[in-house]
Amino acid sequence: MAAVTAQMVKALREKTGAGMMDCKKALGETEGDIEEAVDWLRKNGLSAAAKKAGRVAAEGVVAVVTSDGSGAMVEVNSETDFVARNEEFQGFAANLASMALETGNDLEAMKAKPFPGTDRTVEEQLFHNIATIGENMSLRRAIRLDVEGGVVVPYMHNAVVPGIGKIGVLVALKSNAEAAVLERLGKQLAMHVAATAPQSMSVADLDPATVEREKTILTDQAKATGRPDNIIEKMVEGRLRKFYQEVVLLEQTFVVDNETKVATVIENAATQAGAPIELVGFERFTLGEGIEREEKDFAAEVAAQLGD
Repeated sequence: MAAVTAQMVKALREKTGAGMMDCKKALGETEGDIEEAVDWLRKNGLSAAAKKAGRVAAEGVVAVVTSDGSGAMVEVNSETDFVARNEEFQGFAANLASMALETGNDLEAMKAKPFPGTDRTVEEQLFHNIATIGENMSLRRAIRLDVEGGVVVPYMHNAVVPGIGKIGVLVALKSNAEAAVLERLGKQLAMHVAATAPQSMSVADLDPATVEREKTILTDQAKATGRPDNIIEKMVEGRLRKFYQEVVLLEQTFVVDNETKVATVIENAATQAGAPIELVGFERFTLGEGIEREEKDFAAEVAAQLGD
């Protein structure tokens, strides 16, 4: 029997998109003949990943998990919502969220780690899932949020199972107040973030390019009124404050009571708790945001599936 080398496995993997262990097994079964190994993988349905890699995957799930002052969130995509509702797919995403507690937003580090309960890496497991389920999938992004002396509170809007859904939020609060108080406040703030999608936590955190673009638009609108320059300047300042109230978390009106500024809500909670409370960060993932979806009519979609 011919020896199977790492170079042979690498070549077969690049050729087929199959997982490393599947490639090694295929080469073992075909005594090291790469072309026969390609056929072996095709017969066993394990080279499908390469064919599907170019297809748009905008469905899927967001998964969130927290542990000891840390929280992590991942977005794992599939082509259809049908697959996203598959328990195996959801379990895959939940495992990746737990792994993100260690790897954070470093996707390459995560992909190289062993996937729990298998002899595959995360990347190899992803290829295996593609071949098994028959759809393109991707690990799109991951994030970790940490706080010392406080809590990271998760929230999943319309969760399909605990910690799995389409809009996930993490909120980090720093305080020595009672954990129950922080958890309650954190959940309310996370629900607010899910509803309003703020662009930044504070005015200082807002992207300067975003501010300048908005200021330019507001200035042009004000000039169109024909008012004097000193009036235009005040108009722009007032409208810019309103812009901040729309996109900056601490400046927004709290959705729970629709009247109190978020910064004031936190101050009031600190007073009641008898301890300072600081919002140190938040993260929000919405499934598929920014992905350009393909528009297909039903007949074209069926034809494409029949052509696989």
